[in-house]
Amino acid sequence: MRLWSGTSGFSYAEWKGAFYPEDLPQSGFLSYYGQHLNSVEINNTFYRLPKAEMLEKWRSQVPEDFRFVLKASQRITHRKRLKEAEEPLEYLVSTAKGALGGVLGPLLFQLPPYFRKNVDRLRTFLEAMPDGVQAAFEFRHESWFQEDTYEALAEGGAALVAADTGEGDAPVVGTTGFGYARLRRPGYTDGELREWADRFRKESWSDLYVFFKHEDEATGPALAARFNGVWSGNTS
Repeated sequence: MRLWSGTSGFSYAEWKGAFYPEDLPQSGFLSYYGQHLNSVEINNTFYRLPKAEMLEKWRSQVPEDFRFVLKASQRITHRKRLKEAEEPLEYLVSTAKGALGGVLGPLLFQLPPYFRKNVDRLRTFLEAMPDGVQAAFEFRHESWFQEDTYEALAEGGAALVAADTGEGDAPVVGTTGFGYARLRRPGYTDGELREWADRFRKESWSDLYVFFKHEDEATGPALAARFNGVWSGNTS
């Protein structure tokens, strides 16, 4: 199982001195980030659909052995709530694939907490998903965590996001060939990271994406690095 780990976002001036060197200009953040972590979850694509020029610029700053995960536009997940969202979905997919190519990882579809389970709508949305897309779904209403949801994801080749917010257990259920986790608490002990690693290793995934919350104190990059160490230590 290949681990891709990092943080939610990278462009944080608050990280200077804690993660980025004090004298590093913001234009050098992504290149530096890509030397230390191998994946990043981009959240600003939630607020505005990305432009190809921006994504191409990002691609030029990281090695080929790196993965960008884009959070799907709120037009898709919050305004349309997966219904009749083909136009923005097609734009997002075609732009991301065209600009990022081999460094594009999954697309994250984070649904709003007030959106209750609607498996029929989920199935219809997955049927409209363009070919070759790794889609991961984060459900924030508890009604979704049922077998029929997992079956719909499996049939559509999409992943269930394990989101640990500190509020109840985050189910880890393999529904496709890759796994996706968002570990959102501000801190984790090595023992807690090891418990998460053990849970993930029980799945038969080829790839696993794990992202930590950014936090102004740059705890996110430190946690990602610690998780990498825990993960490597479990490979015996």
